[in-house]
Amino acid sequence: MYRFYAAPTTLDEALRLKAEYGEQARIIAGGTDLLLELARGTRTGPDGQPLGLIDLTRVPGLAEIWEADGAIHLGPLVTHNQCVASSLVVQHAFPLARACWEVGAPQIRNRATVAGNIITASPANDTLVPLLALDATVTVESAARGARTLALKDFCTGFRQVDLAPDEILTRISVPQLEEEQEGTFIKLGLRRAQAISVLSVAAVITWDPGRSRVQRAAISLGAVAPTVVRAPQAEEYLAGRPLTDQVILEAARLAQAAASPIDDVRGSATYRRAMVETLVSRILRQIRDGQSRAGWPERPVLLWGQGDGRWPSSAAHPEDRIGPARVNGQPVELMPGATLLESLRAAGFVGVKEGCAEGECGACTVFLDGMAVMACLVPAERARGSQVVTVEGLGNPAALHPVQAAFVQSGGVQCGYCTPGFIMSAAKLLEERPHPTRAEAEEALTGNLCRCTGYRKILDAVLMAGSRPPARLADPAPEPGKDEATS
Repeated sequence: MYRFYAAPTTLDEALRLKAEYGEQARIIAGGTDLLLELARGTRTGPDGQPLGLIDLTRVPGLAEIWEADGAIHLGPLVTHNQCVASSLVVQHAFPLARACWEVGAPQIRNRATVAGNIITASPANDTLVPLLALDATVTVESAARGARTLALKDFCTGFRQVDLAPDEILTRISVPQLEEEQEGTFIKLGLRRAQAISVLSVAAVITWDPGRSRVQRAAISLGAVAPTVVRAPQAEEYLAGRPLTDQVILEAARLAQAAASPIDDVRGSATYRRAMVETLVSRILRQIRDGQSRAGWPERPVLLWGQGDGRWPSSAAHPEDRIGPARVNGQPVELMPGATLLESLRAAGFVGVKEGCAEGECGACTVFLDGMAVMACLVPAERARGSQVVTVEGLGNPAALHPVQAAFVQSGGVQCGYCTPGFIMSAAKLLEERPHPTRAEAEEALTGNLCRCTGYRKILDAVLMAGSRPPARLADPAPEPGKDEATS
């Protein structure tokens, strides 16, 4: 799958390796796009051979979010879930937080990075759209030439193309903070509510005049309607100096269509996308005008971090842990290299980790890596060296079931059983964060898990049961039909 795997523990070491291997190696952080490209053979070296991987997730200090000089700065290992959980991002760069929340599912958001979303440079990538509206910049570095900073609009040069030299690494993303007179949000149109690539996405930032009666400046960006994410300059110019009346909003939405040059694909036709530009731009401007830009934002988002902080490397990890064996369910295990963690765990006998799609779509391979729920099919096996890995086999045993396992038995949450390990892992991690989850929180925790039997009700019942009854009661057998608990 890949030619070699390197795990530097300093940025200088990573830059040296990138300079040495150039186009023969790729930087990997989350790997949620890159590993799929490698597996499919769509990403290779100049010689057509597999690429090497330089994994940054052992380098401390690259997963920081900080404020300086009127901007919010993200390190290259900042994940989507970190942005969702960051009060700084939510308060001062809300369109980015909203877009991060729309990416994939919790297991994906725990690995996928904002930097990776930028580097992939697909116009359907969610975070690119708000970053463009927020006038973000990126900083890249090389060992030979040092750092350079450029606007995101200049960094993305074409479809899946960026201005990044073979020896450079993206090291920082900077986002100007929204001021008091500014308001913005993000809307995504997908074919389903989670785990969906955008059919179309829109971000808007409105700068009000001092009385908040007229638009002083507007920034509107569109995703999945052109080879790159684009702004809508005609609509922006039209809005300047005008109040956001219904008529003004309709005209701005109509003008926004001029920026779109969509294509037909499996998610939607060009005609549909062009029409939906008008619909979504109207909707987003009304939300901002009516003070509803944050409507539906969860007060406490479900992260599936457990008690950790969601950063890579884990705060409990030591840099030299990269050279030891993985500890799977508490025991040292030498995992097969050159493969995904899913493949290696199954080869080592942990067959409770299921392969349902090998693309991060179904969640059947969910495991805990250093305390976070991740999809094992999207993690290089070598990343588990020295790390703590928990599979469904490590949650409980027939004599002492985990509360979630016992609840699945009682509720009838197991159907064909193939997807069950993944559901149990996600639910168990949810209970670490929320011992008594609501149904909405349970639904959010399981958005990354697909049941092909479509029996979600009893699965959700099991999660709520596990969070509402004492563990000792969960192991009790269900009463026989026709008997109540008092007489059984």
